[in-house]
Amino acid sequence: MPTFTFYRTTVAVALLASACLAASAEVLVVVSAKSPATALTQEQAADIFLGRSTTLPGAGAAVPIDQAEGAAVRDEFYQKTAGKSGAQLKAYWSKQIFSGKGQPPKAVADSAAVKAQLASNPNMVAYIDKAALDATVKPLLTIK
Repeated sequence: MPTFTFYRTTVAVALLASACLAASAEVLVVVSAKSPATALTQEQAADIFLGRSTTLPGAGAAVPIDQAEGAAVRDEFYQKTAGKSGAQLKAYWSKQIFSGKGQPPKAVADSAAVKAQLASNPNMVAYIDKAALDATVKPLLTIK
């Protein structure tokens, strides 16, 4: 009987793990469809959103736009590009602000708000869930 319980638990854990992987959505780093920028690496994206770079390759000044703290797409973006959890990101920005080295990007509520912001400035760069992609924005990087 204990062997059966072990296998049942193992199968349950495997199913849960695969469901978590499937729930992970693709995140796109995007700019306005009018932007001259064409591509971005994960390292460049991390540098822009962490305030270590102020230029968007091929487009000049970069103005990063964040999504709201606690948003799943934000957590996934920072985890996959910069290797930082929400708590680590908060600590990073606290240190940057305290030392006078920088301010975090402006945050907006969701992907719709991101697209509205991008429409007003071709130098803005943001990230959205792939499901929110439409003709108003141009993807520069897919983060899987």
